[in-house]
Amino acid sequence: MAKKNVLVVGSGGREHAIIHALSRSASVGKIYAAPGNGGTRLIAENVSIPVQPPFTDIIAFAKEKRIALTFVGPEDPLVNGIVDAFAAAGLKVFGPSARAAQVEGSKIFTKRLLQKYNIPTAQYQEFTDYAGAHTFVMANQPPFVFKADGLAAGKGVIIAATRDEGVDALKQYFQEKRFGAAGDKIIIEEFMSGEEASLLAFTDGKDVRMLAPAQDHKRIFDNDQGPNTGGMGAYAPVPSRLLDETLLANVRVNIIEATIEALRREGIVYKGVLYAGLMIQDRTARVVEFNCRLGDPETEAVLPLLGSDLYELADAVCENRLSGITLGVKNMSAATVVLASGGYPGDYPKGIPIAGDVARLDEKIAVYHCGTRFENGGYVTNGGRVFSVTATGSTLSESLTNAYAFIKNGISFVGMQYRTDIGKKGL
Repeated sequence: MAKKNVLVVGSGGREHAIIHALSRSASVGKIYAAPGNGGTRLIAENVSIPVQPPFTDIIAFAKEKRIALTFVGPEDPLVNGIVDAFAAAGLKVFGPSARAAQVEGSKIFTKRLLQKYNIPTAQYQEFTDYAGAHTFVMANQPPFVFKADGLAAGKGVIIAATRDEGVDALKQYFQEKRFGAAGDKIIIEEFMSGEEASLLAFTDGKDVRMLAPAQDHKRIFDNDQGPNTGGMGAYAPVPSRLLDETLLANVRVNIIEATIEALRREGIVYKGVLYAGLMIQDRTARVVEFNCRLGDPETEAVLPLLGSDLYELADAVCENRLSGITLGVKNMSAATVVLASGGYPGDYPKGIPIAGDVARLDEKIAVYHCGTRFENGGYVTNGGRVFSVTATGSTLSESLTNAYAFIKNGISFVGMQYRTDIGKKGL
């Protein structure tokens, strides 16, 4: 059988992990990354092509290179309609349509959908101006959770413990325009207590195949201190005390499948990955958020545990034949620790030289590049999150030991920061 050419859109650790998984498929020959990063160049060909509407250049490239499947990593192109554009051009592409991607592109769209179909989530109110939101904050008891309606690179959420903090948050959305147009509309939610978990599900709009449940670590510092980030690490699977088989089955039916069915009733077929961010308390799960793609850094922890061929899985989704696919999940544990630039998630320098074994990519340790650049024969930093170091083991404890031992001796750059307590809640 002739091997297939594949294109992966994106430039982060998630895309490096996707390319790594695709490279292990017997069906895959050449892999292109648009634009890729310093790490993807080792296992794919990086191509510098604009990926924005109307996607003419990237479509022309896919046709020229006879790309059998395009796998879209990040949310921006999905929300902006890359899947619709590729489909209209007769090209096979993995990911949801622009309408389906609204589950991430608009918090208001999602909350209305969940409420209409009685899918468990936090109570909320919508606001489009400072005055109305201010009145609500002054009339209700904190804590409050504020969320920008649109895409804000995972940073559009503010949790306020007091009314004063709530008023300050409103100023950031409506007066200082910190989140731009994404924050012109907001929701204010009740604060949900409990433990968070992430569930990634492949779906062709009918059938569902779930990956190992993971737990992300959003805050920059140990013990969940400091500001939120795009994610400082993850591990999978989560312990059964948090998400056992019974609760997992409940989530599958009452959240994942219920949401796909709700969208179908609204005239939207959801194909691709549906990421459910869950809050779990007292053996019940509620939806914190949905993402329309694989999460980052959860992907870096979950894909190494995938016992199936990622190309065959994605191809089956595109061709509406997921019912014929059995998903294998390895009976192992994986832990991912993010190495970030000094100053992140605020301002940080770029171009810092990196020393160490940055090309390690094997069964035990995988160094996924998130924000690196290759120049003058070496690697330099090129983002806030620089690496996701993933280690596997027979237990979570073993995975964490392997990850931290490698980091200690394996990679360094000036200002490098990372959390030392990833996975602690799972032990």
